[in-house]
Amino acid sequence: MSTPALENLVARLNRLPGIGIKTAQRLAYHILSLPEEEVAGLASAMTEAKQRIRYCPVCGNFTEDELCSVCADLKRDRSVVCVVKDARDVSYMERMREYRGLYHVLGGTLSPMDGIGPDDIRIKELMDRVKTGEIGEVILATNPDVEGEATAAYIAKQLKPLGVRTTRIAHGIPIGGNLEYVDEITLFKAIENRRDV
Repeated sequence: MSTPALENLVARLNRLPGIGIKTAQRLAYHILSLPEEEVAGLASAMTEAKQRIRYCPVCGNFTEDELCSVCADLKRDRSVVCVVKDARDVSYMERMREYRGLYHVLGGTLSPMDGIGPDDIRIKELMDRVKTGEIGEVILATNPDVEGEATAAYIAKQLKPLGVRTTRIAHGIPIGGNLEYVDEITLFKAIENRRDV
């Protein structure tokens, strides 16, 4: 038994990334079991986040202020910029607590099949930042998939004439991984990115 309102809630939850129909149903039933003030608080938090959070005009990270917390931090190394696909990738990088440079969020990756070219993501803005002469190294940290690799290669080619050091994050076998379960591409990247010990 279902109602139109429940079906609508399930359908909207199912549109979220990583939420299949069964998970959407479980979430919907959970939401219905919550006190009304909890549901109102959840809805309010989503609306407030959508209204207040915007992109940093310098790097493209999420912010509620004029600049994001990374760009506003004067203790950061302004000579190094790490290029990532999405603003959420900044939070993944920051969890490591070791990287002290700045970021540049592309807002996507090149994907000719989907009609996404260099003008559709923030590559020009990256080039403008590099041309100021303040940046000594650009770290390309896009995902190791086809689009991420193509984007990294394109950006590296664009940066070459500017004389800035361009590096790519290493990819390979994770700590605790077992060669038996590693696919060929990951193993190839591990061999390709080997280093002296």
